[in-house]
Amino acid sequence: MTIVDTGPLVTLLYRREAHHRWVVRQFEQLTGPLYTCEAVVSEAHFLLQPIGQGRARLMELLAAGRFDLTFSYASHQARVDALMQQYADVPMAFADACLVTLAEQTGGPVLTLDGDFRIYRAHGDQRLQVIMP
Repeated sequence: MTIVDTGPLVTLLYRREAHHRWVVRQFEQLTGPLYTCEAVVSEAHFLLQPIGQGRARLMELLAAGRFDLTFSYASHQARVDALMQQYADVPMAFADACLVTLAEQTGGPVLTLDGDFRIYRAHGDQRLQVIMP
């Protein structure tokens, strides 16, 4: 089980991104379900707006069914809010708080390009497993 952040999702779909080849290799090697959340999809959708066909390709990727999008903020509101308060000095994005919560639930690593995931902790004191270049 791997949790996918916004950066790798955008980079997968935009060949001009610096880490595109690295991200493609990661997606080729990953097995099992890929978890993300609607907040990540929203961020990716926004970032892909200026990229021709970027948003359409994102929606095709999601429609292919490889991603599990069942995470619900409504079901985890207290934890997400607590994380955003705890890391207010970073500051922690809403999507990041959702992904840390997913990592706490699944125990899976986070595929990311965001160094903040090296700062965040699961369950208060446990380093997150991250897959980063």
